[in-house]
Amino acid sequence: MEADDDSFDTVVGDATLPVLVDVWAPWCGPCRQIAPVVEQLSRDLAGRLKIAKVNADTSPRVSQRHGISSIPTLLLYRNGKEADRMIGAAPAPQLRTWIERSLTMDGTHHR
Repeated sequence: MEADDDSFDTVVGDATLPVLVDVWAPWCGPCRQIAPVVEQLSRDLAGRLKIAKVNADTSPRVSQRHGISSIPTLLLYRNGKEADRMIGAAPAPQLRTWIERSLTMDGTHHR
């Protein structure tokens, strides 16, 4: 799902699941590097996690509001509030572990 300056609050605030916000830009190599990992996580964690992508170039207010000065930045939201963030392109296993840990801490992890 795409989000922008106008839809960000609705996408994050109205979500019943935790939301992973991927702040990226088309020219950003590390952003393109983690994109397939984020897409795979969205499939693997369907029903447990919602993913929203925000293009930093076309939605500068999102970056300004969140103090984002480096991309990619991943923001994890729970109940409409930022719960955690990861800056930079982490390797796939590290990114997956971060997300899984965050979901477990949220209490939404089901075995």
